[in-house]
Amino acid sequence: MMEEYTMRAMKFTAVAAALAFSVSLAACGSDDDSSSDGAAAAPTMTTAAPSMAASTPADSMVNFGTGCAAVPTDPSDKGSFQAMAQVPVATAASGNPLLSTLVTAVKQAGLVDSLNSADNITVFAPTNDAFAKIPAADLKKVLADKKTLTSILTYHVVSGKLTPADLAGTHKTLQGGELTVSGSGEDFKVDGAASVICGNVQTANANVYIIDSVLMPKS
Repeated sequence: MMEEYTMRAMKFTAVAAALAFSVSLAACGSDDDSSSDGAAAAPTMTTAAPSMAASTPADSMVNFGTGCAAVPTDPSDKGSFQAMAQVPVATAASGNPLLSTLVTAVKQAGLVDSLNSADNITVFAPTNDAFAKIPAADLKKVLADKKTLTSILTYHVVSGKLTPADLAGTHKTLQGGELTVSGSGEDFKVDGAASVICGNVQTANANVYIIDSVLMPKS
């Protein structure tokens, strides 16, 4: 009788131990599953980063175009991109070797203070070579006629700091007329003729797009 009771007790203990072992295994499996879930979550977070980078707006680029290679690279040079970004637009142009004729014209028209004090503008700035396309006699005549010169120069200025993403479209100029920009990315034309050769150049109060032809107001 005693032996039978002892045997039953031993069987009960074995069953209890087996159950405890099963529960322990289940708990370990549960830990592994949650750990596995945690590991699966990590790649999801990792893949999110490139998506955010890809959404960075294209207009965040500072400048573009083959003409930018002619701009001084030494930050201490007043014509460099870094130096131009610290001063208003007419002052910035005066240090840029591509724009000396434009600067002369702006001074002749008495527009230095007006451009420097303007708030958030975009300037389409013709290079020296752009002015050289105009016959010398005609250019001399225009430079001597302040009213005509002012009309031409203010036609190159529009309101707002236009980024490359904002550039395409029709914009009202300071002169009162409208100019049209076509293109996208790094390839833009202004009024169908002038090409942007160095774009989105920053100054303290303006975005500058250096162009290869002088724009003429529509009569």
